Amino acid sequence: MAISRQQHMIMTSHGSISVEEIGEGDLPVLLIHGNSSSKGVFRYQLQSQLPEHLRLVAFDLPGHGRSSNALDPMRTYTLSGFADAAVELVAKMNIADVIVFGWSLGGHIGIELMHHLPAMRGLMISGSPPLDRENFAQGFMGLPQVRAAAREDLNDTDIDDFVEAIFGKSAEPFLRKEMARADGRLRKVLFEHRAKDGADQRLTAETSQIPLAVVNGGADRIVNLDYFDGVSFANLWEGKCYRLPGLVTHLFGNLRMVSTHSSNVLPVTLSPAIVVCSKHS
Repeated sequence: MAISRQQHMIMTSHGSISVEEIGEGDLPVLLIHGNSSSKGVFRYQLQSQLPEHLRLVAFDLPGHGRSSNALDPMRTYTLSGFADAAVELVAKMNIADVIVFGWSLGGHIGIELMHHLPAMRGLMISGSPPLDRENFAQGFMGLPQVRAAAREDLNDTDIDDFVEAIFGKSAEPFLRKEMARADGRLRKVLFEHRAKDGADQRLTAETSQIPLAVVNGGADRIVNLDYFDGVSFANLWEGKCYRLPGLVTHLFGNLRMVSTHSSNVLPVTLSPAIVVCSKHS
């Protein structure tokens, strides 16, 4: 039997949001991408065997991909603003219960959602250290190429260096196009407000009883993996932060390698996390 697949636009107070969903499972999984990227980074998950058991919902954040730019950039282009857009999207799609997976910025949005999305039954993050307000830099390794994530205006070299740092030398061309498409204002506003907007993410991770799974690439050069080990998570999946060996960038920065050379380790890893989260809800 063919698996149902839909692509559509949903109007919100933040602008129009492009959504792709596939699968017939009872428990939806909301996939949230990273800064200046798009739902296209989840293409391998959407094309995997996961939709045989789960309903996957991927969307472009405002200012990204096929979604419109924010109607009010100062309102939308913050962690709390992106989280509010996700809450509105879930409500408009009549989703009563949901697991959230967030990569990079998407994971930070997911942590923010722990305060604002009553439908959330579990969260899985990758490349998203739960940061406290006073020690933002401790969660990252400080690669100079990644500074482009905070700048409004980028030239071709900035984009090439950033994409290579995140996705590696074999990055597919569409990833550069997505970064060039992204509304530069979102990067500027997001980082200007990072210290005063939203919840204290470390405190959230250390107090929220919503099940939280942490899975990172074992050789990630962007985030400080040791930082995760110092967080006293309140409800951590299987009691530990996972590091997948052989991944040299953000977990979703090497999807081709994961899907082609590691026997679909990512879908296999994602499924048990979702099952565990739903059982503990």
